Amino acid sequence: MHDAASWAARLGGDSFLAQTFNRSYAVIPGQAADVAGLLSWDDLNTILATQRLEPPRLRLSMDGEMLPLHQYALPVTTRRAVTWHRIQPAELQARLAEGASLVLDSVEKIHPPIGAAAEALERFLGTLVQVNAYASWTEREGFGTHWDDHDVVVVQMYGAKRWRLYAPTRTAPTFRDVEAPEQPEGAPVADLVLTAGDVLYLPRGWWHAVTADQGTPSLHLTFGLVTHTGADLLTWVVDQLHSHLALRLDVPRFASPGEQAAYVDELRKEMLTELSDPELVSRWAESVDTTHYGRAITSLPYIDGLPARPEITVRLTAPRARMTENGPDGTVTLAAAGTAWDFAGQAAPLLRVLLAGQPATLGSLAATADLGVKDVASLLSVLIEGQAASVVGTAL
Repeated sequence: MHDAASWAARLGGDSFLAQTFNRSYAVIPGQAADVAGLLSWDDLNTILATQRLEPPRLRLSMDGEMLPLHQYALPVTTRRAVTWHRIQPAELQARLAEGASLVLDSVEKIHPPIGAAAEALERFLGTLVQVNAYASWTEREGFGTHWDDHDVVVVQMYGAKRWRLYAPTRTAPTFRDVEAPEQPEGAPVADLVLTAGDVLYLPRGWWHAVTADQGTPSLHLTFGLVTHTGADLLTWVVDQLHSHLALRLDVPRFASPGEQAAYVDELRKEMLTELSDPELVSRWAESVDTTHYGRAITSLPYIDGLPARPEITVRLTAPRARMTENGPDGTVTLAAAGTAWDFAGQAAPLLRVLLAGQPATLGSLAATADLGVKDVASLLSVLIEGQAASVVGTAL
């Protein structure tokens, strides 16, 4: 489950996108082997021991409330007067035994296997992904019955977890909404137990109560999907319309009623013209995909461009990059991380390899495109400078 193809196959590909995505929950049974390598208990222990994690990045939650930090960590002040909190393992474990749930936010940023899985899911669904890890040991609920303002893909790593699902009480609720959803009433519409390897997709607004009541420690990952609403689309449309004078003029608050009406009418015309474009959503999607910076990383020690060494390994770090073949002139355009580059058509095969998201050596890319390693190094240097690619395996 570390690449876009495996995510698509596991979730259901085009059928999932057309029938389930943003619509209803889905459970995809699996096996422990399906998620092997993403995050182990040993990995979690190492992260907790080696990272400086402050709330809310790391937190304990019980009965819907976050536990005070002093119940499981102690402040430490260095000789340079920098204070941070050191986890006390015995106290942390005592709180977990009492019924607290452990939450670790944005684990994709500190654990490469999860980072790769998050990037692949982003490539499949076209939206930014954040991954949180949750560990629980008792039947006591960590968060109570609640809903999220974003869709989630839940992957059960170890043990088992019970999910009671309730239908939304407000259609498409959002963060800082004008109205809060009412608490659900009655029995849940689904009462599920996820075991290692199982996947649950849950759209935003669905209420859920989650508990580790199966007599075994539970560790699961939640891949949170950034929501894109009509309000986001309209904000983008307004940004596009800044090239029009009507959008740049001052609002005539002190003008006559007739002048104000004419001003508003001109705004309406500009907006309706834009909204009448049947390709509007496609244009918006291409724009947000190709301007998103992705997950750029440094390419040390190569600060002055890549040397022509075939063993250097690189990969594209903008998972929603797009390539366009330009027709008669034989060139191709790669758009990513807010920049568009034109390359000779001979570069297309190596760009397709990079677009798949997998690491590749300069030597293999050169062979794929029938180019010299020096030419490939120059091309990748351009993409690295544009923060669309990175070195992931040095030759040193």
